[in-house]
Formats: sequence, structure tokens, C-alpha cells
Amino acid sequence: MIKDPFARLGLDREVLTVSQLNGRARVLLEDVFSNIWVEGEISNLARPASGHVYFTLKDSGAQVRCALFRQNAAKVRQALKDGVAVKVRGKVSLFEGRGDYQLILDTVEPAGDGALRQAFEALKDKLGAEGLFSSERKVALPAHPRRIGIVSSPTGAVIRDIISVFRRRAPQVELTLIPTAVQGREAFNQIVRALKLADSRGFDAIILARGGGSLEDLWCFNEEAVARAIDACVTPIVSAVGHETDVSISDFVADVRAPTPSAAAELLAPDMSDLQRRIENLQRRLLLRMRNQLAHHSLRLEGLTRRLRHPGERLRQQAQRLDDLDMRMRRAFEQRLGQRKQRLAHLDARLATQHPGRALALLKQRLAGLDTLMRRAIEQRLKRDHERLNAVDQRLPKAITTTLKDRRQQLQTQMQTLHLVSPLATLGRGYSILLDEHGQAIRSAAQTRTGQRLKARLGEGELDVRVEDNHLTPVTLSLLD
Repeated sequence: MIKDPFARLGLDREVLTVSQLNGRARVLLEDVFSNIWVEGEISNLARPASGHVYFTLKDSGAQVRCALFRQNAAKVRQALKDGVAVKVRGKVSLFEGRGDYQLILDTVEPAGDGALRQAFEALKDKLGAEGLFSSERKVALPAHPRRIGIVSSPTGAVIRDIISVFRRRAPQVELTLIPTAVQGREAFNQIVRALKLADSRGFDAIILARGGGSLEDLWCFNEEAVARAIDACVTPIVSAVGHETDVSISDFVADVRAPTPSAAAELLAPDMSDLQRRIENLQRRLLLRMRNQLAHHSLRLEGLTRRLRHPGERLRQQAQRLDDLDMRMRRAFEQRLGQRKQRLAHLDARLATQHPGRALALLKQRLAGLDTLMRRAIEQRLKRDHERLNAVDQRLPKAITTTLKDRRQQLQTQMQTLHLVSPLATLGRGYSILLDEHGQAIRSAAQTRTGQRLKARLGEGELDVRVEDNHLTPVTLSLLD
């Protein structure tokens, strides 16, 4: 027998034989699909002399082989034949000899739930909704019970099996039988009375037991009155009704369900030898697991040791990398500094071309030229006017000459007076007049705005100026604008 079919492969590769592979597959299937219901149509029915029944269960899309062994085939009341729709219960297994996947059946029913099955499901849903099956209502079994009550039939193999188990495993436990009918119409009333009586006796635990049978035979354990009587008991109850594959409402309500009456007795009478064997088995598994873990970690440690390098080598590599990064940083810094210097020189050259001193020198030079031209033009104009006046003097009579001389003297006097009040004379003394873009004189700083272009009229020439700050609004101009 394979002790641990799901154990992981060891460190070295494990090669399985075909028998080992099929054995592990069978255990896996039986463990996962241990008690399932499947519905389909019977085909290829065979009844050999052994009494076993073999057939194929199929639907429109697939099929599976089924085996109904003799002891379970004898309990099937329905006539089995090809083409009949049935609902079967069993476990998924594997026929190791051929590697065939199959169902091992214990129950065959007509397709569709009968009246008893519908009543069973209805009562199960009702009590489940009320919370009678919840784990919070379950009571733990005592570890070392002294007095146990048994609610079962006084005749039959059930009570003898329970007594036999306790004699073998825990003879010190006191057993008390509360007899009751376990089949028939009046059985559920007797079971209810027996449970109430057992609960009042102060037992450490109660076993509710019955042997296997059909759904009709076990129906008294599916009655609502029995379920509520079990729920009302304060004493922990173990339900052991029918065979391992039989399920009743009592199993759901009881604190613990045992697959058989003998298993119920074993739950309440743990064998010391079994515990010792279990401890030894666990110890062996622990030692094996520890060896595997040690071997695994040894291999890992060996690999890490090979990968581990001396710290000095890592430090040298890090130092080399640090030197490389330092040189790269210096080159990048020098390159960036050169770029900044080049840009600064470019901006300095641009600033030199835009320097106001140069523009002022050019404007002064232009103003001087214009002033020279203007003086020359005025002198020429005055000379021509003087010559014309002399010519006129020679042609005019003396009286006119005298009149013109007086008028000329008046004109010169008025020109001198006008020159004294003229703004040009003020400008000649070093003052200037600021004019806006419309030619209007600026008399107040409030008439200007930051960045505004103005014209400065001087005694000799003009200047284009810009308002940098009128001390009224914040300055936001660019220095290179």
C-alpha cells in the first residue's frame, strides 16, 4: 500500500513504474471524488456470474464506465437495463490493470428525485436555514469519557460492535443502552423519548446508532422531530446511522457524524496503541522531512558559497566603479562649465552691441553734425537776408531807409526778448524737454509708464529714451530688452 501518494519527488529524479503511476492516480481520484452523484443513461449492461453489475453511463456528450459490486447490487430495487435513465452515487476510481477510469457505485436510483428524496432535501434546507447545522452549535466530544449512553436497538450487530470496540480499546468506560426502535412508523417517537431520557442521565456523550439500509429503512432518522430532539440535547451526540455512504438529517444536526457505529465507538474510545503508532509515523515523516530540508538547504548553501565572492574583490570593483563615476562627473562638469562660459561670452558680446553708451555716442555725433548744418544754414540765410536788405536800402528813399532801420532795430529787440523766453534758450542752459509718442510734453511722472519710449529735446539735438522706473509701478523689464 502506498503510504503517501502525494509526497513530492525527492532531490534526485524519481522514475515511477506503470503500476506505481496507476496506484497513485487511483488514490488521488478516490480521495478527491469520494462520494458524488452522477446522472445519465445505462448502456452496455453486463451481469457476469459473480453477481457484479457493469455498465456504461452516458449522456449526449460523454460516457464513463461503472461497476456495481454484488453487495450493493442486491439493494437496488430498480430493474436495470439499457436505455434507462438513472442517478448513481459512488466514488471515482481507476482499474489499475488496464488504467481505465471508472465509477465504483453503491446506490442506483431512478433519474429525478422521488418523494422521499424531495422531502429529505426540503427538510435539510429548512433546518439549515434555521442554523441547526451551523458549526457554532456543535459541542466538542470529551477527550476521556467515563459514562456513555447508547440510543439504539437492543438487538442486532450494532450494539455488539460498539461494546466490542469499547472492550478492546477502553474497557473502563461505563456503557448504558437506552433501547428504541430504529425502523418503522413509531420509531421516531421512541427515538425522541430515548434521546430526552439519555440527555437527562448526565452521560459524558451519547451515541445514536443504527445499521445500514435503504432510504425508507433509515427514514425515521430524517424526521424533523428527531432532528430537533438532537439539537435540544445538551450532551454531545455522535450520529452513526447506516453505512459510510448513507447520509441522514441526524448526521447534520449531531455534534459529530461517524461513518459507522464502530467508528463512533472508536471516536469516544481512542486506542493508546493507535496513538503511539500515529506518533511514530509522524516522527518518521518529520525525520524524513527534516532530512529532505537539510539536504535541500545544503545544496542551496553550496550554490550560494560558489556564488559568494570575497569582500575585498567586491570593494575593489566598487572602488573602480567609483573612480569611473568620478571621472565621468568631472568631464561632465567641465563640459557643462565650458558651455556656460561660451554662452556667457555670447551674451556679453550681445550686451556690448546693445550698450547705451555706444548709441549715445552715435546720437551725439549725429546731433553735432545736425547742429553744424543748422548753424551754417542760419548764417547763410542771415547773410542772404542782410544782403537783400542792403540792396533794398540802396534803392529805397532815405525815409524808408530810416523806417526800415527802426523796424529792424525793433525786430532785433523782439528777437532778443523772444530768445530770452524761448524754451530753446532754457535748453541751451543744460535743460531738456521730454515728449511722448504724440509730441506732448511730460510734466508729471504719472503721465508715464514703465518701459515707455520718450523723446528728450536738448539744447543741441534730441535723444530717444525709455522709462526704466517711474517709482509708481513695479519694474518687470528684462535687462537685455
